Amino acid sequence: MLYPLKFRPRHFHKIWGGQRLRPWYNDVPADYDNVGESWVISAVEKYPAEVANGPLAGNELQDLLSIYFDELVGGKVYERFGETFPLLMKFIDADDDLSIQVHPNDEQAADMEQSMGKTEMWYVMPNSEPEAAIIKGWTTEMNPSLIHAAIAGGTLSKHLGHYPVKAGDIVLIESGSVHALKRGTVVAEIQENSDITYRLYDYNRVGNDGRQRPLMVDKAMRVLNFGATTCQIKHEPTQMNESAELAKTPYFTTNLLHFDRELVRDYAPLDSFVAFMCVDGACELEAPEVEEALQKHTLQIGEAILIPASLNDIILRPTTPECKLLEVYL
Repeated sequence: MLYPLKFRPRHFHKIWGGQRLRPWYNDVPADYDNVGESWVISAVEKYPAEVANGPLAGNELQDLLSIYFDELVGGKVYERFGETFPLLMKFIDADDDLSIQVHPNDEQAADMEQSMGKTEMWYVMPNSEPEAAIIKGWTTEMNPSLIHAAIAGGTLSKHLGHYPVKAGDIVLIESGSVHALKRGTVVAEIQENSDITYRLYDYNRVGNDGRQRPLMVDKAMRVLNFGATTCQIKHEPTQMNESAELAKTPYFTTNLLHFDRELVRDYAPLDSFVAFMCVDGACELEAPEVEEALQKHTLQIGEAILIPASLNDIILRPTTPECKLLEVYL
């Protein structure tokens, strides 16, 4: 029988990364001065997630999907995606401004990269700095000529929407939207299973190999939305001890569970896996349907756990005065 699955996170050294993720993990390589990303649930081909708990430890998420099929992800999810896990979940620490970038949609990504597209959601974490901010969208109508001229002249930033953010803010980044995280911003990110990013501008930075990091301007132009937009930043709801919707897209639904007492969740109607990302505090998770030795699991800030679709009932108990989980499913 399947049981709640925790995975060994994959940490990525980034020139723009910092040290805000390190306290959450005990396996960050000592020589990683700049930890930019920690992937907590992944089936990206180059960086698969490996189970860390129970009798399935050591198996990769993708391998489990090819064995358990809809038991793992749910019938409707398996029918739509087959043996491809549809999501990637990570934490990001932007200790410096990220590149100005864009992601393709599903149709464009299939044509250009033989991959899924990339719509993503950011939840701003409590260890972000007071000056935390994001970039999203154009302030005026743009076109390729204007963008090329702005990149060449170093003036692209003035055409972009800059928005301050704080802990608990939620931002949806649709494919085609120009965007970036700014210095001091830490987020939990939920996205389609894709690692495709087209950089428009990168401040002439030099990468880990000592060379200027490449841009993908031509590809970016093929997928960009050029219209002026206003960024909608949503703040987390205030209600406690119930599921509050943060984002609902064709690719994922994300809710917030903010609780200070035991919660019982019934997932039988979903026909989908459920993933929890802990974004504040800590809790104990119990799955009473599995054998006793595999029923109870802990979850603290920076961790994630995958609840197979074959499990219906989950009990959550805070082990700190309050706990916040992102509840994600299709």
